[in-house]
Amino acid sequence: MVTNDDGIDSVGLHVLARAMESIDSVDEVFVVAPDSEYSGASAAVGALHLLRPEVHRSSISGFSGKVHTLSGPPALCVLFTRLGLFGPLPDLVVAGINPGANVGRSVYHSGTVGAALTARSGGITGIAVSQSVPGEVDGQGADGQLGMQLWESAAEVAVRVVEHVIAQPPAQAGVLNVNVPNLAVDAMQQWRWTEVGRVPSRTMVSADLEARLGHEGSFRVVTTFGDAVSLPEGDDGGAVERGHVSLTWLARLDRERTLEFDLATMLRIASS
Repeated sequence: MVTNDDGIDSVGLHVLARAMESIDSVDEVFVVAPDSEYSGASAAVGALHLLRPEVHRSSISGFSGKVHTLSGPPALCVLFTRLGLFGPLPDLVVAGINPGANVGRSVYHSGTVGAALTARSGGITGIAVSQSVPGEVDGQGADGQLGMQLWESAAEVAVRVVEHVIAQPPAQAGVLNVNVPNLAVDAMQQWRWTEVGRVPSRTMVSADLEARLGHEGSFRVVTTFGDAVSLPEGDDGGAVERGHVSLTWLARLDRERTLEFDLATMLRIASS
């Protein structure tokens, strides 16, 4: 199953779906994605009695699998999939490609990561795939910058990661958070295991109310951010900042056991 938090029209979703369908060891790929953007939704499913979720058939150019949209957040897409709403249960859920790295504190708010966590809570391994955007703040990049995204680079990384997880599946379901720099694959430095960072690249330093002209008693919230800082090298954000692919296990039930990528092999595959 492929999903995302940016909605069915996201280029990142389309590129990821086509990439997953290209994997020889995958029998079937299907997409269930929100019908609109749900960035920042985390693993929320919403108030179902108010949402009254609807499902619609859709399509993605160059993708032959089934595509559905749901009027709800990505975690709800995964939850309903786990209940068999869209057919047999998937063996793997892959969410993305999110424009904006989901590292550090953004992990806790990301709908991309939330979809993967919801998969794991149902016994299905989830992989969240995100790609850095210049000037982003907490995993969000300005729309005007997305035209510079090297989506195919992130898709290539996602293919290699998924192939490896299929070949060496964890004994129990887990969540793997993958963050990719916005570089050509051969320009990436290496693939690194990382921890979730504690230091944000930019911190919100103030929030103020700005009166809306002509709307008495109504205000806009205006926020300001401090200067960007360099992140520690061993953190997920620091790795991406230095041109590395960051691999972080966010949740794995079999922590006493190991599923380790052979990074030398991964590098060799990625550069071939």
